[in-house]
Amino acid sequence: MKKILFCFATSIAAISYAPTAASAAIPARGATTMLQISSDSTATLLDKAVEANAKGDKAGTAKALQAGTTALETEAKSSTGSLKDKLLGQVGNLKKLIPLAQSGLLKGDILQKAVSLAKMALGASQVEKLMGGGNLLSKVTGLTSNLNLVKTGLSALGGSSASTGNSLITTALGGLSKLSKGGVAAKAAEPAVKGQLDSVLGFVKGVL
Repeated sequence: MKKILFCFATSIAAISYAPTAASAAIPARGATTMLQISSDSTATLLDKAVEANAKGDKAGTAKALQAGTTALETEAKSSTGSLKDKLLGQVGNLKKLIPLAQSGLLKGDILQKAVSLAKMALGASQVEKLMGGGNLLSKVTGLTSNLNLVKTGLSALGGSSASTGNSLITTALGGLSKLSKGGVAAKAAEPAVKGQLDSVLGFVKGVL
């Protein structure tokens, strides 16, 4: 019940800050879809904070950042996975920026980097959830979307870490592409893809 209420609340929040995304709030069909709506809504709120800050909108930045941080904190506290502490760490980093946003002191790319790393942690957490229980063949869309969310954080890392992360994610996306074709070959490839996804999760844990 808490998860359903949270998904509903974050969908309302996303509509407040992103009117054009209203059509994307399609009623969930099972846990996998709910997870995707949840992560999309949180990421959208954080992106809105970055956009408002770029425009010099202090009130808009603070409002979106507060909402996005609250949504991320809810995700983190409800998480039972190995990335729970990483999510909470990113929540703490974002909270420190809220007073700066309110006073218009968020200069340069400080907020962009913080949001990128938060989205990386969020995407990895969702990947881990989707990997739990059952096969991966029915979860390719959600896994692909969340891997791409992880990928958005690479720009905040830079250097060899970004290169390593990009290589691991590209490999995993390639594996998921094979699974999407279905059939015997896809089933046979599933163990290797799980290993590739585990490598991505290990990378995220190491850099955050």
